[in-house]
Amino acid sequence: MELSLAKIAEVVDGEVQGDVHKRIRGAAAFDDATDDEVTFAGSPKYLKRVDETGAGAVIVSHDFKTSVKNLIMVHNPQIAFAKVLKLFHPSLKPKAGISAKAHIGERLSCGEDVSIAPFTVLGNDVTLGHRVIIYPNVFIGDEVVIGDDVLIYPNVTILERCRIGSRVIIHAGTVIGSDGFGFAPDGERYHKIPHIGIVQIDDDVEIGALNAIDRGTIGKTWIQKGVKTDNLIQIAHNVTVGENSILVAQVGISGSVTIGKHTVLAGQAGIAGHITIGDNVTIGAQAGVAKSVPNGSVLSGTIAMHHPLWLKVQRVMPMLPELKKKLSDLDKRINKIEEEHRRG
Repeated sequence: MELSLAKIAEVVDGEVQGDVHKRIRGAAAFDDATDDEVTFAGSPKYLKRVDETGAGAVIVSHDFKTSVKNLIMVHNPQIAFAKVLKLFHPSLKPKAGISAKAHIGERLSCGEDVSIAPFTVLGNDVTLGHRVIIYPNVFIGDEVVIGDDVLIYPNVTILERCRIGSRVIIHAGTVIGSDGFGFAPDGERYHKIPHIGIVQIDDDVEIGALNAIDRGTIGKTWIQKGVKTDNLIQIAHNVTVGENSILVAQVGISGSVTIGKHTVLAGQAGIAGHITIGDNVTIGAQAGVAKSVPNGSVLSGTIAMHHPLWLKVQRVMPMLPELKKKLSDLDKRINKIEEEHRRG
């Protein structure tokens, strides 16, 4: 594919500064781009070096105009570059149709242009919308409902009665609708609590690889519109994740947690059960959250340090309760001495 800068600018709703007829054959990273490729500079670090790139054109923000390079000026360079990548590298879609090597249960309701790959298993009473793509080795249980334009990668499991919205992407190895971790203690034994709820995933959600999203004990686990999850995420029973929130790798969320809108949970953050995380909250990497968090909060947890210092800290940790008691006693004695001195 070969496109003029004028055509690319039209696609990204941008304005060209330079040669509008310049021909572009691809997109590349800032330091690797050649004269027939386009790149982007979205931060001051790269804007300072715009004239150093070998790219034939650079996507920049509207307020940057000083360069000898051909520029495409846009509102958001990163989003514009993502559109350009899709332009030059469109997704390859399998042909529509149901493979003879797929197992299809009874009473399948299927939209138009659906692609079901070999070794897929669909249970009974499954509903698929239009343009659904299901890759090999996917299992979809009884009475699952899936909307339009959904992409399900290999080895995904969606268990019975779960609901998937439209324009959802589910990456390889994810399990949706597994039983929650619920057991009732009875002396030295534990009795399994039946989980009869579902998982509901709303429109425009992307679920990373190897996620585990448990069904509700009663009711539902709810992933709301626009949520994006990274790989290796655990979401327990009856959790609600608010619209357009981001869960980064290895986040673990305990049962019955409510997470607000536009919230970010960074890598390995752990959330205790039965609490509420507000809207527009940021939880730092490895932070452990044990109580509810109000709107707009920024929380951080674990801090790395040099190993010798860490060893010293670990030796002190068991002594902290006793040290606290001694400091409290010392504070009382000092207060008493100061009070006697004032009176004397």
